[in-house]
Amino acid sequence: MLNIKYEMIIYWSYNDNAYLVEVPELAGCKADGATYQETVKNAEQVISEWLETAKELGRHIPEPKGRLLYA
Repeated sequence: MLNIKYEMIIYWSYNDNAYLVEVPELAGCKADGATYQETVKNAEQVISEWLETAKELGRHIPEPKGRLLYA
C-alpha cells in the first residue's frame, strides 16, 4: 500500500451510482469506484500516476497540506 498523504474527498454520486473521490491538492486528480474501498484503491493509483507524470514533465508537485483549516 502506498503512503498517500494527500487529502481525498470521497462522496456517493446518485447520478453515477458510484463513489467519487477528488484530490484537491492535485489538479484534475479524480477517481471512482463501486465500493468505498475500491474508490480509495483507485484514488491511490491515480495519485501515484499523477505524481509520476508530474515528475516526468518537470512540473511542480505540491507538498501535502494535511487537514484543511476550513471547509
